[in-house]
Amino acid sequence: MKSIISDLHLKFAEKTWKETFQLVRRCMDKPKDASRPCLPLLRSLERLQEVVNVSSMNTMRSRLEMIAKQQGMGFHITEATCYLTADMFYLEVVLLLCGGVEEVKVAPHGGSPVPSESFLRLLRLKQFTEFAMKLADLFTQYNIPGDNDQKLKLFASLQFLGKDLEHISLLPCVPIDSAQGDMINNGRVGCLIAGKADCPLFIQLYSTPTDGMKTSDLQEEITDREMVVQAAMVTVDVSDVPHKLQTASVIQQPPQLDPQGYPVFLPLSEMPGEMLPACFHLKLQPAIPMMCSFVDKLRQITDVVIPDVILQWAALPKLLMSSSPSAKIHMETLDEQDAIFTAPLPGSVMHSYILPGAAWEVPAQRGAVVDSIPFTHPAHVPALLELLRHQCVINTLLRSCMTSQCTGTGAECDQHFEVRPESDTSFSVTFQGPHTDSLVVLLVNVSDSHQITCTLFGAEIGDPSMDENLSTIMKKAMSIPLALRTLYLKLEEITPAPLSASPEATTEAENDQSASTTTAATDTNGALTMFSQNAALPEDDFSLSGSACYANVDKSELLPEINTSPAVSPYPFAPGGVFSHWMTNNGHLSELI
Repeated sequence: MKSIISDLHLKFAEKTWKETFQLVRRCMDKPKDASRPCLPLLRSLERLQEVVNVSSMNTMRSRLEMIAKQQGMGFHITEATCYLTADMFYLEVVLLLCGGVEEVKVAPHGGSPVPSESFLRLLRLKQFTEFAMKLADLFTQYNIPGDNDQKLKLFASLQFLGKDLEHISLLPCVPIDSAQGDMINNGRVGCLIAGKADCPLFIQLYSTPTDGMKTSDLQEEITDREMVVQAAMVTVDVSDVPHKLQTASVIQQPPQLDPQGYPVFLPLSEMPGEMLPACFHLKLQPAIPMMCSFVDKLRQITDVVIPDVILQWAALPKLLMSSSPSAKIHMETLDEQDAIFTAPLPGSVMHSYILPGAAWEVPAQRGAVVDSIPFTHPAHVPALLELLRHQCVINTLLRSCMTSQCTGTGAECDQHFEVRPESDTSFSVTFQGPHTDSLVVLLVNVSDSHQITCTLFGAEIGDPSMDENLSTIMKKAMSIPLALRTLYLKLEEITPAPLSASPEATTEAENDQSASTTTAATDTNGALTMFSQNAALPEDDFSLSGSACYANVDKSELLPEINTSPAVSPYPFAPGGVFSHWMTNNGHLSELI
């Protein structure tokens, strides 16, 4: 065998790419079993296609044929025109002798071919990967199951849905700040990309900056980050249970708005529709990890059940980590449950975040990755988008602790934080205050996609605007590390540093350290440090104001949302300090306040 391979290498060593390509083509044209294509030959052909320069009509034909077969489409040639065909549409590509493309048209079923500038541009630039991706989206839009009669009915219903969504997007709404970004996050149907012959119906529903750390200034950091968009493609697919789908527009004419600002639809009894074994779908791109309570709300909105068999339930942080490549790489585990991340910040500051596994593994905090949401009526879409945005905001905040660089176990960090769930829409961040053994708890409540409320515990708050400022920072930064860096700098600014002591006093303090630590840890009415009034940070947009005070906070004064159940594993926020000592006794962080 080695001799045969060597002889083949010698035989074809001097052959051109064109000759090798033709040889593989001849082998594929005469398979031993036509029903079972030779996968090694197919992979060889694909690799050859990627390296061969498209400089003739034949090479362009071969490339288009390969792309069509990869998508499960048919391929036909008539003189200088190639046809990539499916049941409900086809693509017509007119070629030039030099391998260039003169024109590209898309023809839906029963419709006339329509020129497509987007497909034409991609082929002229020889961006075949992007061309294949765009064709795949279009194929998904038109890939409607069933017999011909059912395909036509479902396709017509999908077109009426798209027109109704377009009408909703054009209705007057609350003024918005920016053209695209704010329309995505606040529009009734997001930023709607209306379906055309060469483009499926897309909805951009949520956008947020990326989590990269680029500059030393917080304001510039947020401005410089690129926008990442969560989108959904609107399709129709079969279902086990028949549903009534529209066969005409279901918006009252002329269009009217209800008191909440949503369009008024025809009553269900008057809705023009037909019972069909299918329903519409929002195909999420990418899929979204969702809490179990949010999945239940999806079902309540649409009255269509998402089968549990397709949902893999797990703790929300695990789902977020699995969908974040950087988190999977830059993550430590403690006791095989807790996840620890380190987040580098401007100014050579390093934060460490722990997400206790036992706290996030409780049934109420479990979730699943949802990639498709079934629905049957255009009225469902605005409510579904609001719910998806709500979950996206929670995911964005939690992911801000996870997309970080981990330097290995034992990495030195400037501050340590523990993130625990308090409800399905709130979580707490606990850390040791600067220059003190007391703990500070920040409760973050995400009531909806537009409301983030921060409440600071650990000292008597004399100025309610401090919580408002924290909430503004969190909403603007959409990053826990950036917001907590500002908070910690403020606490350092208003908290007096320990006075220097004589050598005798230092020795005595060291001897009494253990006893004083235990006393501080068991005193549930300990004094905690807060902000000083009118103190400002260099970052103007992130300044906090308040009054410097030390106050005894009774446990009964805390909000009921804060969980006081026992924690599971210790974490050395301050080795030898009050946090480390108390946590080894398996107490909850907020009980220390």
